[in-house]
Amino acid sequence: MVWRRKNEELNPKNLVGTVKYGGVGVLVWGCMSASGLGNLVFIDGIMNHALYMNILRDNLKLSAQNLDIGNSFVFYQDNDPKHTAFNVRLWCHYNCPQNLKTPPQSPDLNPIEHIWRELEVKV
Repeated sequence: MVWRRKNEELNPKNLVGTVKYGGVGVLVWGCMSASGLGNLVFIDGIMNHALYMNILRDNLKLSAQNLDIGNSFVFYQDNDPKHTAFNVRLWCHYNCPQNLKTPPQSPDLNPIEHIWRELEVKV
């Protein structure tokens, strides 16, 4: 909670600027489990549902195999439109033994925050 005098909420001294876009970034796909980290895929350009499905097809099962977890994993993804596209949902239905469903508008579990150190080390 912040206390301000009446009509001061938009005073420039009370505002902090942020930059939402325009910075440099790296787009990656990765997976993790209690057994360790799976593949890390660097993505050039913009990812759409077709590219996302190709990444899953080429990396998800291979990562599970490399982590020695076979098909005993629960797959989690947020409600990003490319994650909920029909072809992605259909592929996941037939290729992922268990999916953790998240309701629309739910906050992300955001487990990726716990592996930023690993990403920094590898990059």
